[in-house]
Amino acid sequence: MGYLGVLALILLATLLLSHFSLKIGIPAVIGELVAGIVFGPALLNWIQPSHMISEFSEIGVIVLMFIAGLESDLTMLKKYFRPAVLVAVIGVIVLTGVIFAFASAWGFSSVAAAFLGITYAATSVSISVEVLKELNALDSKSGATILGAAVVDDILTVIILSVAVGVFGTGAKTAVPLWLTLIEQVLYFGLIYLVVKWLAPLVMHLAQHLLPVASVTLGSLLLCLGMAYLADLLGLSAVIGAFFAGVAVSETKYRAEVDQALEAIGYGVFIPVFFVSIGLNMRFVGVLHDFWFIVILTGLALLTKWLGCGAGAKFAGMAWSDANIIGSGMVSRGEMALIVAQIGFDAHLLHRDFYSSVIIVIVLTTLIAPFMLKAALKRQAKEIDE
Repeated sequence: MGYLGVLALILLATLLLSHFSLKIGIPAVIGELVAGIVFGPALLNWIQPSHMISEFSEIGVIVLMFIAGLESDLTMLKKYFRPAVLVAVIGVIVLTGVIFAFASAWGFSSVAAAFLGITYAATSVSISVEVLKELNALDSKSGATILGAAVVDDILTVIILSVAVGVFGTGAKTAVPLWLTLIEQVLYFGLIYLVVKWLAPLVMHLAQHLLPVASVTLGSLLLCLGMAYLADLLGLSAVIGAFFAGVAVSETKYRAEVDQALEAIGYGVFIPVFFVSIGLNMRFVGVLHDFWFIVILTGLALLTKWLGCGAGAKFAGMAWSDANIIGSGMVSRGEMALIVAQIGFDAHLLHRDFYSSVIIVIVLTTLIAPFMLKAALKRQAKEIDE
């Protein structure tokens, strides 16, 4: 029963450190990550990676991606579809290309270099949303484009990640021909359309008329876990199934009810364990040796996303000030990049020697991003006043 004490310690540590993180104006996820570092092998060594933590964290990332899909605003995406797609696609292409070239020059294999680019392609828009709300810019053209581009960004990243894990990861099916695996995966994306259009509304409607308590929540979890399991069965990452299950439920009238219930379940237990598990895998031995790797990669992760997404905004016909805001708003990595890094680590696409350095860069970009966005918004306001 020792796992109960470990779980209690994890929840206590994440509760307190997340509170202090929010208190000083940084994302709660940083506090959860620090909890894993402080209480894990890197420092105090009170908590070690275990089977229980691994299972809880796997459920945590699936629930987290389901919530991300649930909170994706497809209406906003449809309204600003063209600029959102241009911002996201050009941002992903510029970033992955530059990071791939840098990692290859540093001695990474082609697969590892490509995966490093995928890791930093993800955007965590939740942090940008807080800044946009603070400065009353959420409903502006720039704010709406950031939200739409973040949806496209997440979808692109999740799809590329799933294919990469399925083809190159250790979990790939060696007994099945590659061409057949790819056909199965294409059919799965066709199934996603059917789930969004017909299956999800039907399941949720039936669940509402069943007698058990929380039947609607159970129906949504059935879709989430079922889609995640099927994706894993076909050689894709389970997170893609969870994400699109969330998108499917978000298109029903049960979105708000499910979101509230799943946040309580996820953030109450499983999601904190997931972020702690990332901290548990960190080691500071050799980090000083990778000092310049961290510095250069941080600079590239910031500049490529800012310039790439800003260029996409300009191609969409926006002013320089709007392009600056959109580029800055897409810089934050946060939980999305942490998810990608952990999945890649588990699939042996990210080498342990660079794992801690990669996580440090994610944390640094997450901390710097809000300041870049605030500066861009204030600069535009100043130009308008003049």
